[in-house]
Amino acid sequence: MKESLDFIYKEQKELSTFSGIGALLGWDQMTYMPTKGVAERSDQISLISRLAHEKFTSEKLYTHVKKLTEKSNLEKLNEKDTAVVVRLEKDIEKARKVPSEFVEKMSKTTTLAYPAWEEAREKSQFSLFAPHLEKIVELEKEYCEFIDLPGPSYNSLLDDYEEGITVEKLRREFDYLKPQLIHLLERITSSDIYKKQKEINRKFEVGKQKEICHLIIKQMNLPKERSRLDVSTHPFTTSMGNDDVRITTNFDRKSPLFSFFSTVHEGGHALYELGLPRSEFKDTVISDAPSLGLHESQSRFWENMIARNKHFWRYFYPIFEKISPEQLKDVNVDSWYRYVNQVAPSCIRIEADELTYCLHVILRFELELALIDGKINISDLPNVWNEKMTEMLGITPKNDREGVLQDMHWSGGSFGYFPTYAIGTIYASQLFKKLSEENPNIYNEIEQGNFVNILAWLREHVHKHGRLMNAEELIKNTCDEGLNSKVFVGYLKDKYYPLYDV
Repeated sequence: MKESLDFIYKEQKELSTFSGIGALLGWDQMTYMPTKGVAERSDQISLISRLAHEKFTSEKLYTHVKKLTEKSNLEKLNEKDTAVVVRLEKDIEKARKVPSEFVEKMSKTTTLAYPAWEEAREKSQFSLFAPHLEKIVELEKEYCEFIDLPGPSYNSLLDDYEEGITVEKLRREFDYLKPQLIHLLERITSSDIYKKQKEINRKFEVGKQKEICHLIIKQMNLPKERSRLDVSTHPFTTSMGNDDVRITTNFDRKSPLFSFFSTVHEGGHALYELGLPRSEFKDTVISDAPSLGLHESQSRFWENMIARNKHFWRYFYPIFEKISPEQLKDVNVDSWYRYVNQVAPSCIRIEADELTYCLHVILRFELELALIDGKINISDLPNVWNEKMTEMLGITPKNDREGVLQDMHWSGGSFGYFPTYAIGTIYASQLFKKLSEENPNIYNEIEQGNFVNILAWLREHVHKHGRLMNAEELIKNTCDEGLNSKVFVGYLKDKYYPLYDV
């Protein structure tokens, strides 16, 4: 038994190293790699992906794991080894359904698709990306056949990102959430305050944006010696190892606060990565997030519940004012707080206000489901996208860049991923509600720019558990209930009705 345990831990350590190499190659491609390097980079990433998959699904590793999960052996394992072995068996059983050749093909296809998406987005020309997306969707359908979970094919994609969540569960949540959000939006856009609201047109210099972004991640207690901030077309977070997490932002967006909020968002992801269980669980399947929805809850928590909170701006507005006094000379903290939380339907998801954001996610979920079920074709996407935007948000994209080409995720084959943004947003509201109940002084701490206790609470209730339980179990343990859209809708009403005198 000792031989088997030693072997599975050694293999997990090597797989963790493969993961770090793959993450570094991907991060470099999206930040500093010369554009002409894409062909060789696709070979490099596809090779790493294939080698990692072959190692993870090898007969030798599988044999050792199956030996350890035999009842007579499993009963002799300590609590830590049991957790690792049981989780590992489940992951391997699923991974072995997928051939290594398919993994390599998917990796190569998506690596080539990313620069095609970048070019198509730049030129606002969906036809440049469409052939790549066509191949990716066909591969996604093939993947669903390999995994073959009960119910709709899309369940097999969802499970990769949000274990235990099904189309049925999502539809139940979204069938409640979608009309509620549309109703809230209609009430707000009918208000006198909304009709009179004006955008505060401020443009902060890139140098000052960078200064502000570095200040906020320092305030969030993101350690400089374990992280770094760079620039990419689409902000993201990736982890190369236990002490090396990278986040990116973008300083060229129209919104003057885009770089600030995207940095806070990605900083939330980074704090979670650095807080995952190490020590005895280092380089094991336990030292990871149980779902991307839970991961997203950490970024949305910091972005919305903290950085869009009025108490936060009582602390941080004077810092903005000091760094860029000219841009804020005729604005006060109250009008700035209203501006930060303006409801203004936007075509761009990552620039969307807090209230309309989940409508963007639901739109993508509906489109992905239709694509996988064969109910719409790739060529239909731009028109169907625009129709749904008009239906849900009352606005229509002017071009493909504003519409179907705005997100990079489909170029990476991330189907089943988008729903986690809404799931994470709902979880974030539930976590903040629970934190506020347990620590009534939290608003005073936020107003003082003191986030030490907030981070400690998240470390204790979310970060340290890794994959010892699934996301909904963790939320139930912490918040006394699982995924609940009603908490999020209640949070929105409590915040936005007073802002718009509804």
